Amino acid sequence: MKKLNLIIIAAICLVLGLGVAAYVNRSGSHSSSRTSSRTSSTAASQGVSNDSNLSPQNFNESTADSGRPSAPVAGVVSTRLKPNVNANQTFYLWQKNNVPTTTDYKAAGGNDDGADFRPNMISFPVPKGTRIKGAVLINAGGAFQFRSNSNEGYPVAEALARRGYQSFVVNYRLLPYTQQEGALDLERGVRYVCAHAKEYGIHPNDVAVMGFSAGGILAGEMLLNYDGIVNGTALDKKYQPDALDKVPAEVGADGMIYSFYGQLSIASKDVSELRRGNLPPTYFCYGTEDPFFDEFKANIRALRQAGVHVQTDVLQGAPHGYGYRRGWIPRYDKWLTQVLAKN
Repeated sequence: MKKLNLIIIAAICLVLGLGVAAYVNRSGSHSSSRTSSRTSSTAASQGVSNDSNLSPQNFNESTADSGRPSAPVAGVVSTRLKPNVNANQTFYLWQKNNVPTTTDYKAAGGNDDGADFRPNMISFPVPKGTRIKGAVLINAGGAFQFRSNSNEGYPVAEALARRGYQSFVVNYRLLPYTQQEGALDLERGVRYVCAHAKEYGIHPNDVAVMGFSAGGILAGEMLLNYDGIVNGTALDKKYQPDALDKVPAEVGADGMIYSFYGQLSIASKDVSELRRGNLPPTYFCYGTEDPFFDEFKANIRALRQAGVHVQTDVLQGAPHGYGYRRGWIPRYDKWLTQVLAKN
């Protein structure tokens, strides 16, 4: 009976946690080399969209460490504008008519975001008086069918901001768009933060990404195949690169929260692939009651064989999907502080 229950739980997580086959639809690898030199923080400071100048809306700060999530920001501003480091903002990631796309959205049936959805990211600035350590771009999970921002996005961003990280929740494209299209959304967000590192009070080397469940798989896809100088033309030859694409998307650390490098619900065990990705130090946090427990361990084993620095934080009795709970955020903060200090 216990074995049957585990099979049922795993099946549920396959649908609701770590991915859907149609989302991956891999059309080929666009592997990139992680460069040792970083673009200066002032390079390409003019971003992309020029069609919205709405005033940013402020959040009501919540006590995320104890668990009260916030509502999303209502206002959307242009990424052509320089960041306002004293307020929450939402930035479009692409120009309205220049989004790299391979999916026929309407023919594929659409999703709850609607046809007019544009990938964006929400900023959570470090409070005044707090020492700034770096920046983190956060990708919530949800099987690529939704984004669990209330559990994995907003409260985590708020907690990390209070700990000294300029934090960003990335609203990447969902099904029917592919995992690769979503990875480009994240890469674009990384570029924006690197381009505006000076305004955010960080060094361009001190930018991290993290993801929960499907969001971690997305982050891994970006780091394996869509970082550096890779741009939208890797998927869509009609895409027109702009000034922001000149900024390398370089990441100093990755966080896998009940997630792994791989695709669908299967972790990568390909040591050669992981070594070619030249991956950054990676923090893994997962529970012993997660149906993908063995996949996490296999991915970690392969990463170590590939020479990737890995830190593990195994939560006894924790299931899949615990989000900001279970007390892992302070330990992640301590690890990330040490990693970024070496960059």
